[in-house]
Order: sequence, then C-alpha cells, then structure tokens
Amino acid sequence: MDREHWCFLFCLPKTVKESDQLETLLSVKDLKVHFPVKKGFFGNTTGYVHAVDGISLSLEKGETLGIVGESGCGKTTAGMAMLRLEEPTEGQVFFQDKDIAKMTHKERKSLRCEMQIIFQDPYSSLNPRMPLNRIIADPMKIHNLYTGKALKERVAYLLETVGLSPEQGNRYPHEFSGGQRQRIGIARALALNPKLIIGDEPVSALDVSIQAQIINLLIDLQKEFQLSYIIISHDLAVVEYICDRIAVMYVGKIVEFTTYDKLYSDPKHPYTQALLSAIPKPEPGARKQRIVLGGDVPSPINPPSGCRFHPRCPKVMDICRQRQPELSDVESGHQVACHLY
Repeated sequence: MDREHWCFLFCLPKTVKESDQLETLLSVKDLKVHFPVKKGFFGNTTGYVHAVDGISLSLEKGETLGIVGESGCGKTTAGMAMLRLEEPTEGQVFFQDKDIAKMTHKERKSLRCEMQIIFQDPYSSLNPRMPLNRIIADPMKIHNLYTGKALKERVAYLLETVGLSPEQGNRYPHEFSGGQRQRIGIARALALNPKLIIGDEPVSALDVSIQAQIINLLIDLQKEFQLSYIIISHDLAVVEYICDRIAVMYVGKIVEFTTYDKLYSDPKHPYTQALLSAIPKPEPGARKQRIVLGGDVPSPINPPSGCRFHPRCPKVMDICRQRQPELSDVESGHQVACHLY
C-alpha cells in the first residue's frame, strides 16, 4: 500500500521536521552485538552470531526513526542494545550526550524513566497474573514517582489517554483484545514520562484496521508528550507513514539511511529497491516490475566477505566480493553503503 492510500486510511498529515529545529537525543556509534555459539560438553565457543555488526545512527528530539529489514537482520537486537537490555560487544550509545556504558547503577535506574519500549507481542509482554491497574502502577512505585491517591489518578489518566476506561483497571490481560492489550503496553511505557520509546514491531500482531488506530494513537501521543520514537518494523508501508527517517538493515549492517521521502522516491541500494518493489499496489489491475532476489539470506554466523548483499545482488561487481562498502553520503541527507556510488 503506497503513501497516498495510507494517508487516506489514517487521515493524518505527515510532515518532515526542519533540520535546524532538531537536537540530538540518542547517538549510536559503531554498535556491535555478537552472541557466542557454544558446542560440546564443555560449552566451547566455536563462533559468533554477528547480530549487529557496526551500525551508527542518531535520533533527534521529537523525531521518529524507522529501522527496517528482513527477519533476522538484527534490527530488534539493535533496539535492545540501545536500551541496554542486550549488552553491546563494542561501540557506544549516548543518550543526551551521556555514555550509557559508563553510567553507575543509580544513573542507569533513572535512565529507565527516560527510555521505554513497546514489545511486539501485546499478550506475552503483560503479566497474566496482574490486573491492569497494577501493571501500569508498578513502574511508578518502583521509581517512587506517585503514591496513594495521586498514583490512582495517574493510572486512570493513562488509561483514558490510550483509549481505555478506568473501570477496566481490575481486569486481567486475557480479558482484552489484541488491540486493547497493545494500548495497555503503551500506557505502561508512558507511565514514567519517557523521552524515548522504542516500538519493536508494535502493530505487526494486529489486524490492519487496528494497526491504523494504534499508529494514530502513537502520533497523537508524540505530540502531546513530546516523545521521540524508534520504530522497528518489516512493514514498509507503516514505516513510510509514521517515520521521518529510515535505516534499512541487512545481516547486521545498515545499507541505506535517509528521509522517508527520498527512500521511497529514489532508493539507491539494490536491496532497498528490491524491498520496495515487493510492496503491492492497491489499484485493481495495477502492475509493477518486481525485483526477485535469488539465493538465501546469508548466515550471521559466517557472513560473506566484502558486501554482505553481493551473493544476491543483481548488480554485483568484483569489488563487492572483496571489500565491504562504507556507509557514506551520496547526496545531502542520503547515506548508502554500496560500491555503485
């Protein structure tokens, strides 16, 4: 579904923020996350899964950044490492110019108030033994933000903000629909007044009509609470609609990074071009030239030499097999990792 039809479905305008109004909130420099592969009785390390293998990006205040790619490309692991839910192997993550790796335990606890996550599965991310009121209230109790009557009022306010009724607070997660459970997850993420929320496939488990409601809710909340988002997704139509800039990942690497309009109107990397060619057109009888990639996605345990996309690339050259291309500017605000440029 292209941008025009998504805008008609959601009925909300999409604007790009001016660069001179932006201030960096999150900065990631050469982030790597490698998981050891252990075999044998003694658990000897025989290799490493290069889940994230040297990515760099930045997020501005009030911006929505999208990270897209096929399953297994490392986008979720990258998001977890930014929150320190996964320990990075190498690299730095700066939040408001503070290196998260060098923070003390006390500083990192206060950081949890600033950075939150919305998980992909709206059911397994909620404790089935806790009623709704407690799910939302517990984070505020842990961080000593609200107590007594103020806590109850805050929970009721958050429920109303995400489109639920305070009277539903005594119910358990299994009593809600998928869309309602995701609203609970959003309310829990908002409870600590964060500045950054990472959405790990926040609408992929929902029906299309419910996806529209949740995305519109996220946009409204961004304006109301002055939030910044990182949206991790494989749905290019959703990412195009909600995001200001988009990073395309392939086997642990960012291969293209630019604004949503440049990515969809003039994709540079052959992998991005193939992804966009797979988006179906909603018009009856409409046809588009599909770019079909041969072969399989390489294993992150033993990635190919040179460019990781070269075994499947229709425009492969000899240099692609020998040297890894660097992510560099091909024009203002448009970075590509490809020897074609």
